[in-house]
Amino acid sequence: MLKKNPYTFYNTPSIRPTGWLRRQLEIQAAGLTSRLAEFWPDIKDSAWIGGTADGWERVPYWLDGLIPLAWLLDDEKLKATAVRYIDGIIAAQEEDGWICPCEDRGRYDVWAYLLILKVLVVYHRATGDDRVEEPVRRALRCLDRHVDGNTLFGWAQTRWYEGLIAVFWLYERSGEEWLLHLAAKLRGSGFDWKAFFGQSWPYKTVNEKTHWGQFNHVVNNAMMLKGSALYGRLTGDTSDTAFGEAAFDTLMRYHGMATGVFSGDECLDGDSPFQGTELCAVAELMYSFEHLFALTGDGVWGDRLEAAAFNAFPATFTPDMNAHQYDQQVNQPFCRYNPKPNFGTNGPEANLFGVEPNYGCCTSNMHQGWPKFAESVFMKAEDGVTVLAYAPAGLYTEIDGVPVTVAMDTAYPFRDAVRFTVACDRPVSFKLRLRVPGWCGAPDFGTAGRVEEGFYVVDRTFEGQTEWTVTFPMEAKLAERPRNARVLTRGPLVYSLYVKERAEKQHKEGEPWWMENEELYNDSEWKYAFDLEDPSALVFTEKEPGDYPFSPDGAAVSVQVPCRPVEWETDGLVPADLSGAAVGEREEKRFIPYGCTLLRMTEMKNLAE
Repeated sequence: MLKKNPYTFYNTPSIRPTGWLRRQLEIQAAGLTSRLAEFWPDIKDSAWIGGTADGWERVPYWLDGLIPLAWLLDDEKLKATAVRYIDGIIAAQEEDGWICPCEDRGRYDVWAYLLILKVLVVYHRATGDDRVEEPVRRALRCLDRHVDGNTLFGWAQTRWYEGLIAVFWLYERSGEEWLLHLAAKLRGSGFDWKAFFGQSWPYKTVNEKTHWGQFNHVVNNAMMLKGSALYGRLTGDTSDTAFGEAAFDTLMRYHGMATGVFSGDECLDGDSPFQGTELCAVAELMYSFEHLFALTGDGVWGDRLEAAAFNAFPATFTPDMNAHQYDQQVNQPFCRYNPKPNFGTNGPEANLFGVEPNYGCCTSNMHQGWPKFAESVFMKAEDGVTVLAYAPAGLYTEIDGVPVTVAMDTAYPFRDAVRFTVACDRPVSFKLRLRVPGWCGAPDFGTAGRVEEGFYVVDRTFEGQTEWTVTFPMEAKLAERPRNARVLTRGPLVYSLYVKERAEKQHKEGEPWWMENEELYNDSEWKYAFDLEDPSALVFTEKEPGDYPFSPDGAAVSVQVPCRPVEWETDGLVPADLSGAAVGEREEKRFIPYGCTLLRMTEMKNLAE
């Protein structure tokens, strides 16, 4: 038997994004998510649909975001694209159930097999198309036989738990006992992350440069946080459920960034703000946070989800989402080709913006972040509705046979107020749980309720239309960072010194246009330190979110911060960790949300201390 989750996900069409969140999804839909199928060989000509290009992880990664995006926006063109690929994949399934294009099963890393099965579950949640159940069953039956003689290796060994998504989904629909045996086989054949972190964990310091490994690979670490909690549904072992918290704490202690993610310019690389974090890791970290909340019921995962979604994730794209970085840096004064990069294992183009900078995995995996965030703002409980993350969106569901709408009208995280409207045709009783943000000292929930385990619970009989406003007062703070650095925060947002960017397109002779990345040069000074005595006295300027909410021009909030120019040594294109002495008078400098920047300085000394 499987232990029930405290929370479950709603079907995708139940969630209707509005406001800036819908606009962000529309931007994504017009960007690379739709365009890759038109020109990128690994999607357009993939072996998954009978072509000759990549037949491993890239199409599954891409579909993992394209599918929820299409149904969240009710976009018929995107839906048609998704259906075409899913139909092609199902049609190509082999007679014995094998579902991946490959010539030698014994040498095939089944990571992509686990991933495509998860995609079929995502497709079912979006469409309700029950015809995917039998292909999933046949594929899992085939995998069950396969792993008896071909134990997991490579990426599948370190990502075995991703297979549990499809295994448990089918078990909950069918109750077939062999599925739980398959889960045990995956666990037995996979890498034991819990034991690894419980022993003498070897990655408390930065590895030697260029030393690549599976166990310190940043994306593996972002994914594995949910693995033990997923398997804990089968074991009932509370230590399985608790592991994600302990592992995340360890990773952040030694490799944590100010944006709520950990470093990993391919592999874990310490806490310097000039090191990078791979885009894939941020997207997968958000997905882990969403599942960890459903698995544990602990609202702290909502705090962490918002931190990653509102800061690190949007900062790694151009505002139109037609280009991205492989690695983002918390302190990123320029993004230029660097023949001697400071990154641990990534190359000289890893922080450039383009279609496929450094390596194409992020090109295919970048698409799940915003859609899955939107799917997770509301979560289902047995006794009602829970708000995990605050963003403009509506939920359309039924409770005890009564149609119910719960809507959030807000510009959060750029504003502190969330207007709630609950509407129903006839009286219905349920609990509406609102996450209490850990950063907020004095929230005002605006209606009668009680605080329970990190949530404000509105427990009542709703009738007709009920409206009220929740306010989360946001206080500006200078948070402490390693090396006596400071970072400006306010509510869930990190703020950065805006460094004006100037883009220059590369030209690569003989290469297709999408291999030519953009370098960003700084057209304003970046060598500053804070000169700030009282952060609470800062006055923030608000405006409506622009057409591109996460952009320098579209930023809905900004602030002028006292700073002073300082000496800042560089080794070629690699700045030193912290600045030297002040070399000029105090200046008022514009700071905007980190997620709205392309070039920025975020961690700096405070000369006023």
